Amino acid sequence: MFLKDEGRIEALFTLYFLALMVQALIERELRLAMARQEIDELPIYPEQRQCAHPTTEQVLRLFSLTERHTLTTKDGQPVQVFDAQLTDLQRQVLGLLGVSQGVFRLPG
Repeated sequence: MFLKDEGRIEALFTLYFLALMVQALIERELRLAMARQEIDELPIYPEQRQCAHPTTEQVLRLFSLTERHTLTTKDGQPVQVFDAQLTDLQRQVLGLLGVSQGVFRLPG
């Protein structure tokens, strides 16, 4: 990526900073919640291997295949909503992060 304008370079660095800050906050919140609930490890690695210090990358990978679908008519009216089916581990991680499972459901 080649940027010549100083404002765009500063904006790019600001976005990198914000991304790293969010990443650090997710990891901190998850690890503190694990310590509060006396959870030593989570089976968040592939093949459900245990992990004592989960990273944001591992959390995002855990939810990467989670999908929600809406069946609609030709004119766009919803017929049926297929909410995401969360695993026990996904529910546990959401609980540790203080995120409601409702974020995986359509408002209605």
